[in-house]
Amino acid sequence: MNKPELLVTPVSVEDIIPLIEAGADAFVVGEQRYGLRLAGEFSREDVKKAIQLAHSREKKVYVAVNAIFHNEKVDELYDYLKFVHEAKADAVIFGDPAVLMVAREAAPDLKLHWNTETTATNWYHCNYWGRKGAKRAVLAREINMDAVIETKENAEVEIEVQVHGMTAMFQSKRSLLGNYFEYQGKALQVENRKENKNMFLHDKERENKYPIFEDQNGTHIMSPNDICIIDELQELIEAEVDSFKIDGVLKSPEYIEAVTRLYRKAIDLCVEDPDKYEDEKDEMLAEIEKIQPPSRPLDTGFFFKETVY
Repeated sequence: MNKPELLVTPVSVEDIIPLIEAGADAFVVGEQRYGLRLAGEFSREDVKKAIQLAHSREKKVYVAVNAIFHNEKVDELYDYLKFVHEAKADAVIFGDPAVLMVAREAAPDLKLHWNTETTATNWYHCNYWGRKGAKRAVLAREINMDAVIETKENAEVEIEVQVHGMTAMFQSKRSLLGNYFEYQGKALQVENRKENKNMFLHDKERENKYPIFEDQNGTHIMSPNDICIIDELQELIEAEVDSFKIDGVLKSPEYIEAVTRLYRKAIDLCVEDPDKYEDEKDEMLAEIEKIQPPSRPLDTGFFFKETVY
């Protein structure tokens, strides 16, 4: 069996080397002006430094350019994609077709990973974008294990799957929280709301808390639980899914590093000694449960249930 790539989202440039030492193979970085729901903000200088550090250890860096672009930002794409290419990024993550079209002019050799968060639900869709120029498709978080495996079997592109972390449930391009507080005359109280990690929507009926934050791309409401399938990796590895992603949005660097180390161990064991993986996978899950915030229960997402939109 081939080992899947372990893809991690660092909070800052300072996290790159510790995460490599923890077992990461690749990283997602970017700035919120062009990328959605990033674990950390990376300026152009940060992007260049992250790429240099990763490449010095033979690891990869993918730059997120997966925002939804309006006309005024489309004009910036040529320059940004040219910069990313010159910085030697290993790929760009995109969802908007404008990125693909501009990349053909600005950086025709730049590798593209298609990620629309929710619409990669079948292999026809993945292959459509593959024939347009994408080399990888990032599958929706809302499809189950059987659908993931069937898609991989029929895909003409690499397949990436999220194995850990929170997922986006809602996005609006509007600053809904900011507008609400400003309407109440409380704008100063939420001046740094995009950095606030302690704002929630509370569902009293289900006793769930949904993290909510804002950035330049609008308002994002996240899942109340974290996906964790460290003890359910074997089918995905046997299906030769290409990349496993740990999403570190709203997580501390220490948490991301600890989780990365455990998934590295799980992947290596599952490939090299499946019986030992079976013996130890429950212990690895227990290790993650020890560092999991009490307000963030772990579950297996939609991997073992029918999709509900």
